[in-house]
Amino acid sequence: MDITAIPTALARDDRLDAGRSALAALAGAIPEAARPWLRGEWLGHPVHPALTDLPIGFWTAASVLDVVGGRRAAPAATWMVGLGLAFVPPTVAAGLTDWDDLPAAKQRVGVVHVAANLAATGLYGLSFAARRRGQRGRGALFALAGMGVATVGGLLGGHLAFGSDADAVDLRTEEPQLWDAERREPIWVRAGA
Repeated sequence: MDITAIPTALARDDRLDAGRSALAALAGAIPEAARPWLRGEWLGHPVHPALTDLPIGFWTAASVLDVVGGRRAAPAATWMVGLGLAFVPPTVAAGLTDWDDLPAAKQRVGVVHVAANLAATGLYGLSFAARRRGQRGRGALFALAGMGVATVGGLLGGHLAFGSDADAVDLRTEEPQLWDAERREPIWVRAGA
């Protein structure tokens, strides 16, 4: 199975249009005054990819603490899961703002990206709740499951950030050369051209 074909198949699957409608309603609720900030216009590039590092980083730290820190690290691991959850709302708001500007094909990929990350967030929520009840092992297992699901969401997010139209960019032959600030996307050129 060619994994690079998955985003293309999703982009062409009009059954995801119901999800597009639901996400459009959520994106439409974001105040217009907040959009330039959430898009990262003040930064010169989208802020959503940078914000994703916060939940992912905290959640990864929790799993590392679970594995190498033992029971002594349990309170710190719980904090890491909680901090990751705290950074989900601004990350989602920035992502929805970017998603709202995408063409329909990429929005379909975004629907599955959002669904995977929503599932991952739910698993981390279960991890946090289990940890708070003193069920460290169960919390660690929920976190590992969340990490796996978040990885799928992240792979699709990579396509959204760096893919070309509805098809995945072949990173072996194309490289980002410039940034189009007005369109808020990379400008791709064929390597060796």
